[in-house]
Amino acid sequence: MQDAVLAMLAKEPAHGYHLRVRLRQSLGPLGESMNPGQIYVTLARLEKAGLVVCERAEGLPERPERKVYALTPAGQQRVAAWLAEVGWPKPDLAEFHLKLVAAAAARLADPVELVAAQRRERSPSRRRATLRECAKGAAPSTPTLLTRASSPP
Repeated sequence: MQDAVLAMLAKEPAHGYHLRVRLRQSLGPLGESMNPGQIYVTLARLEKAGLVVCERAEGLPERPERKVYALTPAGQQRVAAWLAEVGWPKPDLAEFHLKLVAAAAARLADPVELVAAQRRERSPSRRRATLRECAKGAAPSTPTLLTRASSPP
């Protein structure tokens, strides 16, 4: 959930209610089952981790001020890393779905390219190369995707 919230904030800063609405719209039935308070707990954790900053925005006369959240440079890096991450040998399908939805909703990456990267990583020749790298003691190489999240806003 944290990575999906960060991805939504990569598009534009937002307050908690707006993020919750966007997630519910993007996730369909999965978003409907989301606990309304979960977004605020997630935002507090992200702020504590230094991945988002919070500013107060003036509210309407009949409403209190709202907190508007925006990504920090560390948050931007985490979104880029999350989008480039490929599950191997088998992806977590729920997380992969969340990644596709968040990438499309925030227009950070082409979901088709994310699927293609996953397929490339799972190809037999790529698995053999990764196993050879691991056997030699080297860290396996991972594909990188160019996304808007990896560049400053």
